[in-house]
Amino acid sequence: MKPLQFIDKDKNKLLFFSTLRNRVDGYFKENKISKNYNNSMVTKTIVLLAMYLVPFSCILIFTPQPVYVILLFALMGIALAGIGMSIMHDANHGAYSSSSNVNYWLGHTLNLLGGAVFNWKLQHNILHHTYTNVTDYDDDIEDKLIMRFSPHTKVKWYHKLQHFYVFLFYSILTIYWVIFKDFVQFSKYTKSGVNKLKAKENVIALIKIILSKIVYIVVFIILPIFVIEVHTPSFIIGFFTMHIIAGLILSITFQLAHTVEQTTHPLPNEHGTIENTWAIHQLNTTVNFSRKNKFISWYVGGLNFQVEHHLFPTICHVHYPAIAPIVKQTAEEFGIPYLENETLWQAFSSHLNTLKRFGKPEDIQLTTN
Repeated sequence: MKPLQFIDKDKNKLLFFSTLRNRVDGYFKENKISKNYNNSMVTKTIVLLAMYLVPFSCILIFTPQPVYVILLFALMGIALAGIGMSIMHDANHGAYSSSSNVNYWLGHTLNLLGGAVFNWKLQHNILHHTYTNVTDYDDDIEDKLIMRFSPHTKVKWYHKLQHFYVFLFYSILTIYWVIFKDFVQFSKYTKSGVNKLKAKENVIALIKIILSKIVYIVVFIILPIFVIEVHTPSFIIGFFTMHIIAGLILSITFQLAHTVEQTTHPLPNEHGTIENTWAIHQLNTTVNFSRKNKFISWYVGGLNFQVEHHLFPTICHVHYPAIAPIVKQTAEEFGIPYLENETLWQAFSSHLNTLKRFGKPEDIQLTTN
């Protein structure tokens, strides 16, 4: 994979990010607060982990009636998505804590979802955050199975229906992650050069991925069904219910920031250059939603403040509501659009409209920087 460059000769644009960064840094210095976790973040971490671990413990210890097993798994699905968006996400960005050990262990809450940290960091931290909405670089907008997320790829006949069947695709996200995704990504990133590890290091990395899958299967399938002997039909239904709920929430939340009507999908020129600064590229390809909804902000881990997250991924999300006005004001001063949908419904509708547009052969390719 050939690295891309972000270059813009406009001096005013070059000043934008340095000005913004100084202002954001000033906010933390003036208020004498850390850019990492605070008490509310610790409380959220405890609540979400408890919402996941306590119901599962109840299923194993008390072996409740089938309907309660399914309901407990449903609660776990909601918690699992919250853990992924709030705890794991911040930790693997190095934003949760100034301690690398704390970030390391909390980052591995991804294992509760059945995923591997190694691949996630390559996909998310490197490809998605560096090359947001750039076709063939950002894995998040890569065409997957029967879904088309980019205006620069080939339209197939069935894509015209993708805004209807998208939810089936989203619902299997975490199940696919548990079984196939990490192995597919490991092979892909190794061949493309995104994975920079040497051969011996890759063997160790692959062994760790395999072991994490084995542990997950033992804990969530073998132990409950074959050792504790829970009611198998309700347990299996509940297990899939958990993954369906988590998959839908995670997929929809992440898509509402980039695969919506306002964003652009710029292409590099023949020299491998995106003719824009990296920071302004992030503003052009990222959209906030429901910034004023405190519950959504709490639950999705600040992913509704995606503009702030993409500009400052190493700042813990609990601070995004405070720095968002600084980002918006600075962007307006420099004449740069600050994209957002005011409500969750507006963002959701915009996502469906975009999928519908991408499913049409006459789709207009948006290449504006």
